[in-house]
Amino acid sequence: MLKVAIVGCGKIADSHAWQIRRIPGCGIVAACDREAMMAAQFCERFDVRAQYTDVETMIRETAPDVVHITTPPESHYPLAVQCLEAGCHVYVEKPFTLHYIETERLIELATKLGLKITAGHDDQFSHVARRMRKAIASGYLGDRPVHMESYYCYELSNTGYSGAMLGDKKHWVRRLPGKLLHNIISHGIARIAEHMTSANPTVIAHGFISPVLKNLGEDEIIDELRVIIAEESGTTAYFTFSSKMRPGLHSFTIYGDEGGLALDQDQEILIRLRGKRHKSYAEKFVPPVSFARQHISNLRTNMGLFLKRDFQMKAGMHYLISSFYRAIQMSEPVPIPYQEILRTSRIMESVFDQLRAQAEQRQAPVQEPAHV
Repeated sequence: MLKVAIVGCGKIADSHAWQIRRIPGCGIVAACDREAMMAAQFCERFDVRAQYTDVETMIRETAPDVVHITTPPESHYPLAVQCLEAGCHVYVEKPFTLHYIETERLIELATKLGLKITAGHDDQFSHVARRMRKAIASGYLGDRPVHMESYYCYELSNTGYSGAMLGDKKHWVRRLPGKLLHNIISHGIARIAEHMTSANPTVIAHGFISPVLKNLGEDEIIDELRVIIAEESGTTAYFTFSSKMRPGLHSFTIYGDEGGLALDQDQEILIRLRGKRHKSYAEKFVPPVSFARQHISNLRTNMGLFLKRDFQMKAGMHYLISSFYRAIQMSEPVPIPYQEILRTSRIMESVFDQLRAQAEQRQAPVQEPAHV
């Protein structure tokens, strides 16, 4: 049996536990949290025998094969290093690390020790995302991606996680280099990073605080972001994050030189965009019929998955965890290539560096013109 431990017993840890329990041949042997009550409640919910407040003690006493790190992002790097050096494979929730250099060091350490590590980019493994990947592999786009557009929206409210963040000036999210963006946008950026090849693409970012948050007195949390990404091969991408845009999209569109694919994560829809135009008025009538048929096909696919009880909200997480465990047990490649994790981290760091520079420029005192 593959022995699994979880470090960090907050809300996301429950999602991990539910999916781990669905995977044959593995079991959760321990859970750890600095707050003893959090660990105790988690262990009670999921019938886990061993609970800890210290990671070193947990690893020494239970010897897990894999550790899932589901703590706040600022602790990801030191905890992952500790687990790797103890001989454990590691699954790190998103965002993988706070800084690119940390991402690089973790991957280098895992490789050096002959261990495996992955990032919690589970949206890349939803049913619809896997259908898109299969279509791309079949050559539907043509030679290579030409352009991509990724939208990742987030609705702020006065309750729950976002309410706590907005109401508490010392909230842990505010300590992240990218603050709210740092904890959310990796899913949308990872979609783009998957289909690029450059280690260090060009990034141009512009972020701002929405008028709604400004009216609430917010002066730190950027909730609107627009990014242009380009690489030397000619592939380009736009990334949009918004808390106010409606509808609040979680979508990804990729265009090749022969055709395109449009993914809607929320509705689990994949639409093939035909590259060639129809002649004359056929262009006005044939595409609507084609789109209608594709929507019906998506409906049938989703309904079939639902009837098979394989259409859960965290189906992507289940697939990613299963694939990661199989990579460990069968010596297969990791489900997310390390270059993609590195590229995602590099793009995010470039975005946050630019946003910080823009904020410093706005705060700099205006120089009075010299009098002659």
